[in-house]
Amino acid sequence: MISNKQQLLDFLHQNQPVTVLTGAGISTASGIPDYRDHNGNWKSSPPIQHRDFMTNELLRKRYWARALHGWPVLFHAQPNASHRALAKMQQAGLIGTIITQNVDGLHQKAGATDVINLHGYANDMVCMSCGAQSPRLDMHERCLALNPEFADMDATALPDGDADIETDFSKFQIADCLNCGGILKPDVVYFGDTVPKTRVAAAKQALTDSGGLLVIGSSLMVFSGYRFARQANECHQPLAILTRGKTRADDIATVKIDDDIERVLV
Repeated sequence: MISNKQQLLDFLHQNQPVTVLTGAGISTASGIPDYRDHNGNWKSSPPIQHRDFMTNELLRKRYWARALHGWPVLFHAQPNASHRALAKMQQAGLIGTIITQNVDGLHQKAGATDVINLHGYANDMVCMSCGAQSPRLDMHERCLALNPEFADMDATALPDGDADIETDFSKFQIADCLNCGGILKPDVVYFGDTVPKTRVAAAKQALTDSGGLLVIGSSLMVFSGYRFARQANECHQPLAILTRGKTRADDIATVKIDDDIERVLV
């Protein structure tokens, strides 16, 4: 019986270069929690919506207070063996563009060069008024200085820089844009927001120009990622999925490997 590792290698060699789409499951070995269980259900409360972040000051204070404890996990995370394996496959020509739903930048840290950050990058900030960009580390350090009582709390990290703190957030002081005083937001696509059209177009073109799609570590429950599985299917391109549990595209996959990502890739 053919092993899962050999099954994946055969898929790559037969269809190279393959476009890769990665989700949270590839970064859990780097210590970053994921959103969903093996059935595609939320493990905890869904993340903040874009509209709520922009219009509800108390929810924004809650977001930044929790981020004091959750975001450092993202900031200090290092690539794991799966990230490094994909970078080597890219250098060898087996895979082409890596489209990632993750906002951790770990593919680039591992040496991958052709990467589309579909949902942005969590370590960058953008002002929602003047558009000024700045490092998130600056925002983080300013919030720590303004809110020492929140910095001393104990918390467990949650996905994408969140943490499990529940308290009175009304006294939390948010650091605003140093340029204009506007609302600062991580330069990522929140739920309820839309991926920039140019980014989607680039990802779609990369898939069109490749031999097929390999999905790794994503349940594809979010349309922003599922659209590429659907594109591959509609264009009669082979689709392989490597992840634990079920996905939204299992019924259209050419190859489905339900296994530990690192064991198969490395």
